[in-house]
Amino acid sequence: MIQDETTSPGYCLLQLLQMDEPLPVPEHEIPYELASCIGCVGGRVCIKNTWFHGALHKGLVKNGPACTDTLTNQDLVPAFLCKSWPAEAQPWLGRQGIGIWPTEEMKRYCENTGCFVVSVSSKSGLYEEFEWRISTSLAERFLMFSLNITQMRCYIVMKMILKTFINPRCNGVLSSFMCKNVLLHCIQNTQSNSWRPSNLLACLTCCLIVLENFVGQINCPHFIIPENNLMVGRIFPRNKHKILEILQNIIRSEGRALLEIPIDNLGPTLQVRMSMYGAFQYYCTSAEIYGKISGELLHLLSRFVSAVHEKLIKEILKGNDDVQEIFSDFTFKLVNTYREIGCYSLKKSALKLLIPLVCSSLGSVVASSEINDHSVISRKALACFSIGLDSDVSSGRLKLASAMYCLGDMIRTEFVLRNIEDLYDLNIVEPVCRYTAFRCSRTRQGFKDKSSTGNEELIREIAAFCVTFTRYEINCVPQELKYEMFRSTQEDMIERHHILGYWMDWAVVDSLPYLYFLQYKTYGHLQRAAAQQQALTNLVTTIKTESNLYHNETALNLLGQCMEQENRHNDALRCYMLSLNIRARNNAANFLIPKLLYAFANRHVV
Repeated sequence: MIQDETTSPGYCLLQLLQMDEPLPVPEHEIPYELASCIGCVGGRVCIKNTWFHGALHKGLVKNGPACTDTLTNQDLVPAFLCKSWPAEAQPWLGRQGIGIWPTEEMKRYCENTGCFVVSVSSKSGLYEEFEWRISTSLAERFLMFSLNITQMRCYIVMKMILKTFINPRCNGVLSSFMCKNVLLHCIQNTQSNSWRPSNLLACLTCCLIVLENFVGQINCPHFIIPENNLMVGRIFPRNKHKILEILQNIIRSEGRALLEIPIDNLGPTLQVRMSMYGAFQYYCTSAEIYGKISGELLHLLSRFVSAVHEKLIKEILKGNDDVQEIFSDFTFKLVNTYREIGCYSLKKSALKLLIPLVCSSLGSVVASSEINDHSVISRKALACFSIGLDSDVSSGRLKLASAMYCLGDMIRTEFVLRNIEDLYDLNIVEPVCRYTAFRCSRTRQGFKDKSSTGNEELIREIAAFCVTFTRYEINCVPQELKYEMFRSTQEDMIERHHILGYWMDWAVVDSLPYLYFLQYKTYGHLQRAAAQQQALTNLVTTIKTESNLYHNETALNLLGQCMEQENRHNDALRCYMLSLNIRARNNAANFLIPKLLYAFANRHVV
């Protein structure tokens, strides 16, 4: 097996060896009877991918690497067996997703299955006649047999959707194999308890969103060999937009599109079942109604707490005096007011939720000044951070981790980040931003279930506020996030809302992407490469699949700068362009793109 710069990822050349010893066959010794299926590539005698054609009888229909026997309705795939695991698939054995799947035991089994090479070339290879595709089909077969019923149903319905809605209108550009890889990526990067029968529609929607993202990027990475893009040469601009439109309509239909699927009588069967149970679907028990109202109220309260916190910061920053002193005095007054109010007061409950957020901001302002002056964080700042830890699941802790990171204390930073990841249950915790009022988002079922008690202090356990840094906290902010504080040109300022646009002079980022970004940077400093790559994978997955993010453009800008660090400059540019698609003005991407191109022009990057 030969792999070099001329072969596409996931493909190889097969060099002919002598029968009696493992040495290459010289060009002048090519057997006459093999001349038609052997040729020379770069001085090597290599086998053409038409090698098996002479052994196949007539009546077989060629379909990629497979040949279909129309009489028996069987697929035959001639291939060479390779007993060793392919080198390109080696990183997969060490990769781990959110779902902790596949397990280490499953990966060990897959590694021992070896691989095949099948007679099909890539769409972009230099030597189309000689390329052979590396197939990990035995490992994939084993993974598919390990799926539960919900995961199998997702795969089957995805295939039905392709056959019904997409391929008839788009010349069959998407394949079942792509659906399989989309499903495996989703399983690896979601919590395992999400894949249950009652959650089938949400799981299917997750798969369709990932497929939509792959189509948008024209890149469907092979699950085991992600460098192998399954969409190369299959999707072009003229059908890309049509596919995206169809997928978006199906996703927005919230399951109603399934009623139009005739395959296996799926649509009519669903219609009948809906008619049978339709009379009961609008009736809820008192407990269910109470739980739903409690969930909505808690979500609304979370947004108001976030909004009041930001408004207080805005008012404090208006003064021209010592901001740190004003902040300290104001926080002191809040704490004293809280102590003086009676036990059963709504004001006391409100202050109990607000004070930790204000303390986190004060701690960050103090720490920023101290890091700048003395490269230390005082007890006063740490005490403020400590009070702010329980403001919610993540934002207070992320402020502390960010300060520790900027101080250079990577051990403590990693400890805090690990604690946040343990607390952040992806099935329950709901991202919260004051700007949620302008977005139509659905809260998680786990959030609704937990909030049914009506206890407002649950915000600390099931809500994740956005992390907000003002310019007075700039020394507690990693360099990559500082660009967000200077996102606006004079022309951009005109585009801002005259009342609500003040936050654009700050750095505001959703908690979950910031968690994974800080993990990526911290593990890089600690030289823990596997953990760093896992953090990068989690960051990519979150941006692709988390529908309730409110600062996607900032998350994409952070991801782009991670890609620059990985020397994946095309991917970095793609992230910045996606960010601009979300927010064309008042976006740091407008500075990051010229910075990247300048580095290219001056050969600062390879």
